[in-house]
Amino acid sequence: MHPQTDNSNKPEISLIYTRDGSHTIYVPELDEHYHSVNGAVQESRHIFINYGFHFCTTAPLRIFEVGFGTGLNALLTAAEALKGTREIHYTSVEKFPLGRDILKQMNHGSYAGTDGRYLSELISGAPWGESHGICRNFTIRKINGDLATDNFEGTYDLVYFDAFGPDKQPEMWSPEIFIKIASMTVSGGILVTYSAKGQVRRNLRDAGFSTELLPGPPGKRHVMRAVKI
Repeated sequence: MHPQTDNSNKPEISLIYTRDGSHTIYVPELDEHYHSVNGAVQESRHIFINYGFHFCTTAPLRIFEVGFGTGLNALLTAAEALKGTREIHYTSVEKFPLGRDILKQMNHGSYAGTDGRYLSELISGAPWGESHGICRNFTIRKINGDLATDNFEGTYDLVYFDAFGPDKQPEMWSPEIFIKIASMTVSGGILVTYSAKGQVRRNLRDAGFSTELLPGPPGKRHVMRAVKI
């Protein structure tokens, strides 16, 4: 997730613990958190890993993430990749990257297996704008850009849609955004997101996706998975 605000006037942020013990970031200006206060790692693993990464069996797998944020989704994906042999090519776009100082304070690496801390350091330290190998079967490309205005190359099998919520960032959930996402997603490709709002479902359907509601993590009734028709 990432706040879409004027880069010259970034909101102050603070590090907090969520209910599963993992950190998230709170943005007072937006009154919004980067992850669920009921459990940051728990939420990410439930939605993006279980409903996305494990559901999409394509190999090699090309992932596009909307909202690099703290790098949590990338970290958990890399940790899962190391359990197998499937090659993962991970691309993530973020308009306002967080500083290394706050990323170093986050404890997400402790929740990603024996290699978690090492992977976390490699991912947060990976250069922006170029592909970078993190481990034997996981490559990441972090893009400092704006999904609403920039054009992105490539096609993808799996999309992690993790922008701030529609009430905070309505422009990121517009019909135009999902049409752009659809143009980058292969037929049969998967999109997963924590939002289950009716308008989001309609926008996805209008862009060429079929949608289904799935049980959410603690604190959330439903989340959504969509398939490109």
